[in-house]
Amino acid sequence: METTETFDVVVVGGGPAGATAAHTLAQRGLSVLLLDRAGRIKPCGGAIPPRLIKDYAIPDHLLVAKAQSARMIAPSDHKVDIPIDNGFVGMVDRAEFDEWLRERAASAGAVRRIGTFDKLSRDADGVSVVHFQARERSQRGEGTPAKVRARSIIGADGAKSQVARQAGVDGAKDTQYVFAYHEIVKAPAIKPVGYDGTRCDVYYQGQLSPDFYGWVFPHGDTLSIGTGSADKGFSLRHAVGLLRHSSGLGQAEVLRREGAPLPMKPLKRWDNGRDVVLAGDAAGVVAPASGEGIYYAMYGGELAAHAVEKLLHTGEVKSLRYARKEFMRAHRTVFTVLGIMQWFWYSNEKRRERFVKICEDRDVQQLTFESYMNKQLVRKKPMAHVRIFFKDMAHLLGLARV
Repeated sequence: METTETFDVVVVGGGPAGATAAHTLAQRGLSVLLLDRAGRIKPCGGAIPPRLIKDYAIPDHLLVAKAQSARMIAPSDHKVDIPIDNGFVGMVDRAEFDEWLRERAASAGAVRRIGTFDKLSRDADGVSVVHFQARERSQRGEGTPAKVRARSIIGADGAKSQVARQAGVDGAKDTQYVFAYHEIVKAPAIKPVGYDGTRCDVYYQGQLSPDFYGWVFPHGDTLSIGTGSADKGFSLRHAVGLLRHSSGLGQAEVLRREGAPLPMKPLKRWDNGRDVVLAGDAAGVVAPASGEGIYYAMYGGELAAHAVEKLLHTGEVKSLRYARKEFMRAHRTVFTVLGIMQWFWYSNEKRRERFVKICEDRDVQQLTFESYMNKQLVRKKPMAHVRIFFKDMAHLLGLARV
């Protein structure tokens, strides 16, 4: 009789979360299968902070650009430029970046398979079986049915995770989403007036998104131009067309178009209480207001790896709760603040105008970027926090001039 392969961990999804989880576990000596769909790329501005570059040893050659500033653009077209002091934000091309992460996992000992997840079942001995359609890299159409046994599973298969639904993770079907869409365009030889390849432009304008923002992010020889919204009736593609035109990039060559749902907040539970834990978009770890997800995905993938390792060593299913518990301990406050900020400031043009006005304040700029770059709230400047509080109150009450 044919024997089905058995792995300590099967990681479904080879984005930043899944690839990081697979790399972490392979380094620890566990047998790991990394299952990923070929050619899968999601809409993403591609920004990674210094904390990510340092913690996950990202080589400089993967940075296609280094952003030195951000420009916030209000509904009135009022612009606020924010310099990134003492550092930069790295910009990556997700196709190259994600593949490098997967290859790093393989070099550490993870087994790579190309295929599409199908379903979960369970053998008579209680061990999970992962069913998938195996494919060659260049193969199209239907794949070949395949299956492997898994002592534990990490679902890193993105928003609306099929692993989460198959495993019966509580609340997996109830998550709300923002839908994101972007176009990767070729940077024109003759640059438009005001073009800066080291600046990220962020547009807070209702015509580009009624509840999120539009962006133009430099990627060296290309740019990511996109937007997002939870309003299903809002035309993201039309909005991106407007954004390309207003930024002087209407005639730029489009290299690819991508769209995908992004979760609006972390799921209340990340595991099935037995042998499955979620990571990345599957767990809902996209920051509200900013839409940032790469750092949080990789950190969540690392935590998921630690959780299943604890499970395999101890046999205690409560070990799987570690991933969400540790993530929320580190980032609950930031996610809560950003969620409130998006709900309030992005709700209409008047508030968007005031929000951009607040961004002129030097205290706001310094604390915002320090927190973003280091992925923790800045506590060393208490008086700056006090000043920001009173300035925010003045804007909320309409006492500050716009």
